[in-house]
Amino acid sequence: MAHQAHSYHMVDPSPWPIFGATAALLTTSGLIMWFHYNSLHLLALGLVSILLVMIQWWRDIVREGTFQGHHTPTVQKGLRYGMILFITSEVFFFIGFFWAFFHSSLAPTPELGNQWPPTGIMPLNPLEVPLLNTAILLASGVTVTWAHHSITEGGQKQAIQALTLTILLGLYFTALQATEYYEAPFSIADSVYGSTFFVATGFHGLHVMIGSSFLLICLLRLMKFHFTPGHHFGFEAAAWYWHFVDVIWLFLYLTIYWWGS
Repeated sequence: MAHQAHSYHMVDPSPWPIFGATAALLTTSGLIMWFHYNSLHLLALGLVSILLVMIQWWRDIVREGTFQGHHTPTVQKGLRYGMILFITSEVFFFIGFFWAFFHSSLAPTPELGNQWPPTGIMPLNPLEVPLLNTAILLASGVTVTWAHHSITEGGQKQAIQALTLTILLGLYFTALQATEYYEAPFSIADSVYGSTFFVATGFHGLHVMIGSSFLLICLLRLMKFHFTPGHHFGFEAAAWYWHFVDVIWLFLYLTIYWWGS
């Protein structure tokens, strides 16, 4: 930084993009092997490879932003724009699932019995586990905001407490959804209802797990005093993502669980 006349970060060559792509290929190939041949070896190799790439890539970015000073205000602005565009792309990703759901539910065909839910489908009660999950995610939105305010005010202890509570709520949500899937009276193969239900809620559950991993890394960094009141974009990005997951769940609950039942 001392030898350059600009505030941008010229990233050094990194092996992690190509290794990450290879790990993703191993994982998707492993899924196919699991589905068709009931073999988990390639899938396990792919998941371990992804985990190793994540740990080392995040380590490099933390080093650049926290210890080497490469994340100047100009670089942080670019990171903010990048995160906003990424979340926007995720919004459109879920719009596709909602589109499929409404396309089928607003005008049920004779194959579905001219009704929604289709003939023979017993939907889940929206006032039981789904309502509890809604309360859990709304509470986690409050706790992650509490953590953010604590960081901006220099309250290290409170930030750690609030972030730990957020992660626990996220894990509790995931456990409840797994139980709901296990006990559901229909499967992904039960007409377009089962397909849209499990794909939409399943991808949301995946996003909850990804968001929980983001927050867990932020908690570890918080404990190591990586965040200051004026320099904590890593946490901000994770908090934005978590709020996005909250909002998507509200739409899922109101449409698929409540209206769709």
